[in-house]
Amino acid sequence: MTPRFSLPPFPTGWYGLGVSSELPAGGVLARTVCGRDLAVFRTASGQAVAVDAACPHLGAHLGHSSRVEGETLRCSFHGFRFDASGACVATGYGTRPPPKCALRQWPLQEVNGFLVVYFDPAGRAPTWRVPASPDEAGWTRTRTKHIRLPSHVQDLAENSVDVGHLSHVHGYGELETLAELVTDGPMLRARYAFRHPRGLLGIGKNARAEIDIRVHGLGYSQVEVTVAELGFCSRQFVLATPADGEQVDLRVGMCMKRLEGARGFTASLLAMLPGALFDLFVAGVAFDTFCHDVEADVPIWSTKRYVDPPRLAEGDGPIGRYRRWARQFYPELARETGELEVPAVRSA
Repeated sequence: MTPRFSLPPFPTGWYGLGVSSELPAGGVLARTVCGRDLAVFRTASGQAVAVDAACPHLGAHLGHSSRVEGETLRCSFHGFRFDASGACVATGYGTRPPPKCALRQWPLQEVNGFLVVYFDPAGRAPTWRVPASPDEAGWTRTRTKHIRLPSHVQDLAENSVDVGHLSHVHGYGELETLAELVTDGPMLRARYAFRHPRGLLGIGKNARAEIDIRVHGLGYSQVEVTVAELGFCSRQFVLATPADGEQVDLRVGMCMKRLEGARGFTASLLAMLPGALFDLFVAGVAFDTFCHDVEADVPIWSTKRYVDPPRLAEGDGPIGRYRRWARQFYPELARETGELEVPAVRSA
């Protein structure tokens, strides 16, 4: 059978492991990222750490057979302990740790409430990071959802520039490009406006929304959505993580904030709601609407084939520019074409 994707399965980038709240102090998680099994733990002091899951002593999976002791991860098989750098600092026998008994530590960030790790197929250290959101005050809690599907992370991120599907899949009307596509190293930015056909339980149906999409690598996207006539904006997170070369772990999240000085009857009503009710009802319904839109794409993502080169038409959006930008995340492709591999991004 012909593979659906001709792309290398594991591009360079920052990939989501989950929500920070999933990993309390002393917690341990098992994750699979880019075909590698990881153990993710949080020390007693609160440091989040990601390491290769196989204990270098005799191979126990540390994501399933370990516990945190202070600032170390203890393998439950033989009691070997590893610190936050991955070094073995003790055996279970009180003897000297064996030479070269160490775990590979993965670069890890906690950003905007998510745990993300950096993967590079050539083993290089990160030259850029996912930026933190500029403001935190006034936002509701972030609701999240996890979906696993057969796809490729580049295909999922391509939706950020696929203007044509917005009307045909999601029913958005009066599509408008607010600014030309901008790329800066591993960051891509696109801005559009449209009218949403559903609104919130019918309130604000066909309200105009302006969206500002920022894609950081192929695994992390953040979208700011402003709906002025309803008096709120939302912040949407889309984190796509290659699991085993065939499956992608897609994590989406959203929080909301009321706009100051918004005018109009509906905006005035929403402004009168206490914060708890705004979070419970308005933000909750808005998140359900967001998930509905994401889930409309899942059957297509799960079955479509990557066409290269695509036969593009006017109205598709800047898909060709997106694909040229995406090549930087594949060291294999850069070597083949003699292109630069991953340029550094300027500080935000």
